Amino acid sequence: MKKTGILHSLLSESVAMFGHGDGLVIGDAGMPIPDGPRRIDLAVARGIPSFEQVLRATLTELHVERAVLAQETLQHSPAVAELLADLLPGIPVEVVSHEELKARSADARVMVRTGEFTRYANVLLIAGVVF
Repeated sequence: MKKTGILHSLLSESVAMFGHGDGLVIGDAGMPIPDGPRRIDLAVARGIPSFEQVLRATLTELHVERAVLAQETLQHSPAVAELLADLLPGIPVEVVSHEELKARSADARVMVRTGEFTRYANVLLIAGVVF
């Protein structure tokens, strides 16, 4: 049994398979998931698990080169943007419209649905390389 890092088998496997430039979306409970990406639905109930919990766990194993965030997040849920800045210091964060973020999500390898009920608590993480 795995004892550290991401314990969810599909999420752990997905991160382990990522290459440079691959995208992973962590989304709130309402983020639409298109047919293309692998869907990992972690939502159990309202707030369980939270966006922050899933983001923190994911960042223990995924090297992030850059992130994409919706402008609406800055306007309606600035705490989400602040969390991202705190957890990804020095990592460029591109800001696009929510519609653009949803469009780009279709090209992500994986989309993770959380139980988060905070509006616009969504981020697209782009994998980097560790060398």
